[in-house]
Amino acid sequence: MKATCHCGAVVLEVTLTDGLATAGRCDCSFCRRRAAPAVTAPKDGVTILQGADKLTTYQWGTKTAKHHFCSICGIYMYHNRRSDPNEIGVNMGTLDGVNPAEHEPIPWLDGVNHPSDR
Repeated sequence: MKATCHCGAVVLEVTLTDGLATAGRCDCSFCRRRAAPAVTAPKDGVTILQGADKLTTYQWGTKTAKHHFCSICGIYMYHNRRSDPNEIGVNMGTLDGVNPAEHEPIPWLDGVNHPSDR
C-alpha cells in the first residue's frame, strides 16, 4: 500500500501484517492526544519512497518508541513500537484509499498500563 502525508512531501510503501484487521488506537498519554488509528507492518514492511529528509522523530519516556512525522505538515506517519520492536505502527489515515471512519469501531488498546512501564 502507499501512504502519504497531507502535503505529499513524505511517501511510504507499506506492507501490512494482516491488512486493516490490526487497526487499533492506544490510550497512552501521547497516542490518545493524537487519536490516529494505527495498523501493523513488520519491521521491514515500511519503505520510504520520498521525503526521508522531511521526516522528524519524537521520543519521550523510555525512548523505545520512535514516532515519525512530516516536518512540513506535521502528519504522524508511523512509529517503531515499544511493545514489539519487530513491528511498525502505520497511521491508518495516511494509507491511500483508506478512510478510518469506515472501519469504526476501532478498538482502543491499554497503553496507560504498558508492561514496559512496570
